[in-house]
Amino acid sequence: MATVAALSSFVARGAVGLRAIVPALERMGHEAVAVPTVVLSSHPRHRQWAGHAADPATLADMVAALDANGWLAQIDAVLTGYLPSAAHVGIAEDLIARVRANRADALVVCDPVLGDDPDGLFMAESVAEAVRDKLLPLADVVKANRFELAWLSGRAVTSPESAVAAARSLGRPVVVASSVPYGERAIANVVVTPDRAAFCAVDREDGVPRGTGDLLGALLTGHIASGRDAFESLAHAAFRVARMIDASRSHPELQLADAGAWQASGSVLLTEIAG
Repeated sequence: MATVAALSSFVARGAVGLRAIVPALERMGHEAVAVPTVVLSSHPRHRQWAGHAADPATLADMVAALDANGWLAQIDAVLTGYLPSAAHVGIAEDLIARVRANRADALVVCDPVLGDDPDGLFMAESVAEAVRDKLLPLADVVKANRFELAWLSGRAVTSPESAVAAARSLGRPVVVASSVPYGERAIANVVVTPDRAAFCAVDREDGVPRGTGDLLGALLTGHIASGRDAFESLAHAAFRVARMIDASRSHPELQLADAGAWQASGSVLLTEIAG
């Protein structure tokens, strides 16, 4: 079992942000320390929603208190998600520094949560730049969607092969890219290290419930924290996300309470990418 500190959004209803991350980690047998960066009624795509960003000063006090109680010394991994301002990026930096002061080899997974197709960035460009310039250099693993990988790398991402080039340009040990175009009717999850790359593909679907990116990031973190390598971790994580999507059809968010979707472990087949 690992202890994972997760910084991301919190919603009162729905399975996005921390409401997807924490249950996934706990299902895997890990302990989660959750730090909410925004507190909302629901995902903002709903007709009515309310809430606001968490006060950075309050979050800084929370991180300091966690540290003072000795709990950050127990952290094995940090997963960063949605950060609404440059000040929140600073909170993430501080948390990572405090964790690594106690454990230099603590895993850091950065899910940049900058935007998505077709709308592009959903935060100020200055915040996206802070994530790119401040957090990415600290990350052992970057988990980005197609749009985010293209934005972070400044390169076109139109296929698994182009995703490999873009991922390696980031200079991180592991990059996982989701929603990468593959042929005319499929999308791929691509995992890239300096000397190896592979992908798994699924049919492109409309109406996929929200929260799949958060779930994938949590599952990857959990599997890597359990000792699996990045390739095996993606194979297992993609299997679980697919099962959860099947259990959540016709729903706007993932149905994480569906016990059947968590039953039976397995993995998908990865295809190696040459070069």
